[in-house]
Amino acid sequence: MKDKLVIVGNGETAELAYEYFTQDSNYEVVAFSVERAYLGNKTLFGLPVIPFEDIENLYEPSKYALFVAISFTELNRIRTRLYLQAKSKGYKLASYVSSRAFVWRDVEIGENCFIFENNTLQYRTKIGNNVTLWSGNHIGHRSVIGDNCFITSQVTISGFCQVGESCFIGVNASLVNNIKIAKDCIIGAGSVVLNDTFEGLVYVGNPAHPLPNRTSFQALNVTAETQPLVTVVEEKILSSVIAKPVSALNLSVNQTG
Repeated sequence: MKDKLVIVGNGETAELAYEYFTQDSNYEVVAFSVERAYLGNKTLFGLPVIPFEDIENLYEPSKYALFVAISFTELNRIRTRLYLQAKSKGYKLASYVSSRAFVWRDVEIGENCFIFENNTLQYRTKIGNNVTLWSGNHIGHRSVIGDNCFITSQVTISGFCQVGESCFIGVNASLVNNIKIAKDCIIGAGSVVLNDTFEGLVYVGNPAHPLPNRTSFQALNVTAETQPLVTVVEEKILSSVIAKPVSALNLSVNQTG
């Protein structure tokens, strides 16, 4: 008998989660749930869509698992908030790992992860909680992906890398080995990262460099409601960038992003 699962969300990511869990897991999806303010259609794929605020009254945490199927909205803050609220309600959070992903025997994967087909997870890699790995990524040996990250497609993360929590890495980005991506960074599509990054900045280009006077919070519209310390954090980040010499940020006058 399959375990029962409620998917939190009703958008494209939730529909993808329904398809993957239904066709390629030991879970049976029985319902969808969204916050009351976002309730629209009462059913999806013939299943009920219920208010998240009331979920534990309708689906007991001891009998049902949840999966929060939200994209990288507001630099992963929305997905993270709902994930933490689901945990506080006492639910087990399911992860989906495609049967078509290559996952070595000692890889560690957290809860509420969404790992699509054709991902390669090598020896002793660690994937935190609430992480999305879209299709076709390479996570090199002993690399660590922090909680709440979103990694798109065809990203290459070499060995011994550390990706901090709540990062977004765009399509076809590459990270050389033995570097640290600080938390809350955005790595733009096609960027080649050769050095450690600063927290909360947007990196683009080959070699990757930070965009001036623009934080990741600004780029993905993180609101005060979901990240109360945004203003303070941004001021610290921007002042640290301004205080650093150009060479410390791996910028040069002939780089064009």
